[in-house]
Amino acid sequence: MKGDNIMALFETEYLKTVRNDFESIKKLGDRTLARLDFQALNWTPHPDSNSVAVIVKHMRGNMISRWINFLTEDGEKPYRNRDDEFVESYSSADEVVAAWEEGWEAVFNAIGSLTIDDLSKTIFIRGEAHSVLKAVQRQIVHYSNHVGQIVYLGKWLLKEDWESLSIPKGKSQQYLVQKLSER
Repeated sequence: MKGDNIMALFETEYLKTVRNDFESIKKLGDRTLARLDFQALNWTPHPDSNSVAVIVKHMRGNMISRWINFLTEDGEKPYRNRDDEFVESYSSADEVVAAWEEGWEAVFNAIGSLTIDDLSKTIFIRGEAHSVLKAVQRQIVHYSNHVGQIVYLGKWLLKEDWESLSIPKGKSQQYLVQKLSER
């Protein structure tokens, strides 16, 4: 019975950790999107590169496809047009943010409905079987990569006007002292 208790604790903590990880990833994107105007959201460093707006469009498409009916349908929905996700189409910064929020709503709705029993289930993405654990981890990695791109582009665009989203350069010691004094 002791092993069952440990497993239940792990699964409960895992679901909390997943939600916190997705919230942290989203927050980095939120804070970057809020700093960029429409022109900046559509800027690309190279013609074959993706703008922040295109990255958001792709993430939204992926999120809607993967997380709607997460446990019951293949994560690659027949209505998804992945190639279209890489074509500029938003007409305002508000549209970019609305797409961002719509995608994340699908993520959080699905994560919020998962139970401990769901973690051992199998789901499919493009016909390939994945454990729920593997599928969730796959999306954490995917979204982290794209939000990293968004943050990097934001930092590049804002240059000296960029405000650090974590510990600013040269402030590590000061941050550590502050955190230790808060204990």
